[in-house]
Amino acid sequence: MNKEEKLNNNKEEVKEQEVADEEKATAEETKLKKPKSKKKKPTKSEELEELQYQYAELNDKYLRLFSDFDNYRKRSNAEKLDLIKTAGKDVIEGLLPVLDDFDRALSAFEEQKVDKNAVHGVELIQNKLFNFLKQHGLEPMDSKGKTFDTEYHDAMTQIPAPSDDLKGKVVDVIEKGYLLNGTIIRHAKVVVGQ
Repeated sequence: MNKEEKLNNNKEEVKEQEVADEEKATAEETKLKKPKSKKKKPTKSEELEELQYQYAELNDKYLRLFSDFDNYRKRSNAEKLDLIKTAGKDVIEGLLPVLDDFDRALSAFEEQKVDKNAVHGVELIQNKLFNFLKQHGLEPMDSKGKTFDTEYHDAMTQIPAPSDDLKGKVVDVIEKGYLLNGTIIRHAKVVVGQ
């Protein structure tokens, strides 16, 4: 740096120091100054108006807060109920193949002409399991003879309809569909008539 640059830098530093000192002095003067005039004392009607305004504002805040809390409580209760309804969904879905196996076993027993007491024992076990699952919200779909609906059915194949009234309807059910508390947990696999 040459001498001229040093002088310019020093001048700038001095100016900055002077500006800072002036700002400090003005700040101290404003602290020491007292207000020139006192505010007028509000009248009783003005005070009442101000208090009513504050009351309305606080009441509004309170009502909004109460409403928000009430909405939160309702939402959390609904979420808890939904969670409770579907808590066993995975277990129930895992037991659906067991119900299918019972149906297949009973069909095979009828074809093989197995002892009636053995068939009756298997039916009792199947009914006991099914009733337990039904108590927890499981419902089988009644699909045979109903109009084919893609929301409830999976079409595995189509065959010529045995009669005209079965066209577009479910002719046979390959695998039962189930609902859990009104929600589909397994679509019915069906054969549809053309």
